Amino acid sequence: MLGAIAGDIIGSVYEHRNTKRKDFELFSARSCFTDDSVLTLAIADCILTGADCRANLLKFYHAYPDSGFGGRFHVWANSEDPQPYNSWGNGAAMRISPAGFACNDLDTVLARAREFTMVTHNHPDGIKGAQATAAAVFLARTGSSKEDIRNYIERTFAYDLSRHIDEIRPDYRFDVSCQGSVPQAIRAFIDSTGYEDAIRCAISLGGDSDTIACITGGIAQAFYGPIPEFIARQVYKILDNNLKTIAATFMQKYCP
Repeated sequence: MLGAIAGDIIGSVYEHRNTKRKDFELFSARSCFTDDSVLTLAIADCILTGADCRANLLKFYHAYPDSGFGGRFHVWANSEDPQPYNSWGNGAAMRISPAGFACNDLDTVLARAREFTMVTHNHPDGIKGAQATAAAVFLARTGSSKEDIRNYIERTFAYDLSRHIDEIRPDYRFDVSCQGSVPQAIRAFIDSTGYEDAIRCAISLGGDSDTIACITGGIAQAFYGPIPEFIARQVYKILDNNLKTIAATFMQKYCP
């Protein structure tokens, strides 16, 4: 789960200043956590405390309203009775990695991913993006090979994972849909050689860099193991005390 947050923080600098290179600076004075990290930790807190998902998403939104939330999420969070808004956006997938780390079987992963997604993203593509991401995290942490993960995702969710990241990169553009970012994020993991390389692959696509790297980062941590210590230190330095405590507690319980 910390791998997803690290991907968001590293990608935060490049979301509106895309790079197509892999040799970029990982952290700078402008590196920050965004709504991706806030909502990932809201889901982590739901799992740790049993809090209601809708209530927790609202609580975390109002605690961090200027973290880069999308327009439709702003409207949802500020409405009198927030209801699902049929979104197919990648906000469903960006926040879901805790479900893949905390659940003990694939059926439960898929069910919890659906539950945590439906409060906002009740479009079939939004649900599919979240379930595919959570499933990839679960399979990665429970010993599946990259080929097994690819086969499962293609077979179950009908995502095309056939193109190497180097083929995708030249023509890839900003796309906030699950359909246009989740398969690319998963492929960035498949073509990586380690956690840091996975983040570099994801961000080098361009597009919605922080969210793609967040999705990739969760899967990469699950597969490769603990993220590099120097990256973890920077992440904890950038998170505030509240978010840091949730992250550390979740990591200790589910990613020892």
